[in-house]
Amino acid sequence: MAHDPDGSGSAAQNAETDVPPIQVMIIPVTGFQQNCSLIWDPKTMLGAVVDPGGDVDRILEAVRKQGVTVDKIVLTHGHIDHIGGAADLAEALEIPVEGPHEADKPLIERVAEQAIQFGMGEAKTVAPDRWMQEGDTVEIAGRSFEVLHCPGHSPGHLVYVDRELQFAISGDVLFAGSIGRTDLPGGDHATLIQSITEKLLPLGDDVAFLPGHGPASSIGQERLNNPFLT
Repeated sequence: MAHDPDGSGSAAQNAETDVPPIQVMIIPVTGFQQNCSLIWDPKTMLGAVVDPGGDVDRILEAVRKQGVTVDKIVLTHGHIDHIGGAADLAEALEIPVEGPHEADKPLIERVAEQAIQFGMGEAKTVAPDRWMQEGDTVEIAGRSFEVLHCPGHSPGHLVYVDRELQFAISGDVLFAGSIGRTDLPGGDHATLIQSITEKLLPLGDDVAFLPGHGPASSIGQERLNNPFLT
């Protein structure tokens, strides 16, 4: 899908070429139907894969079909359904892995244990080439995304925001009508709510976000309708 944050096309499209600045393809992976996303610049066809939780062959096929040159993998956090395929994908494409925050290192180091716990077979531990923290930026599809540290679902969870496009990648912090679970190791409900109220809601109601599972939504929709926030 092409991302048009304001719905008018004015911010998201070039008036002369009618080409959106980024395109986003959701690739549901694993039994958890995690929103692995392929995000690319349609002009340069350079892009990134966010949260390859598994089903690497499916991800590679999507990359091939779209004709995207993937230059990195970006991770929001260290749970198995978001990182399970990262090591294999990085090896297949010979690209670096960036994120999450180093506070999720213990989770990532237990990826094989997580795979067994959730019945996902075997998984390789990924060694991120770059840990990120609040205030950093990461380039995705030629765009500079701001890095927000939003713990609560996991200690090192990051959210990535392009303020110009009014678009965020929220991982498992905020969903359409729900929030991330906090019953896993390192989770904390009060911390998660604090992350949402202090980091995400101030982004503004017009900001659209792509969560780690389920449909996309906007900050405004969740501020009004999300039962965990109202």
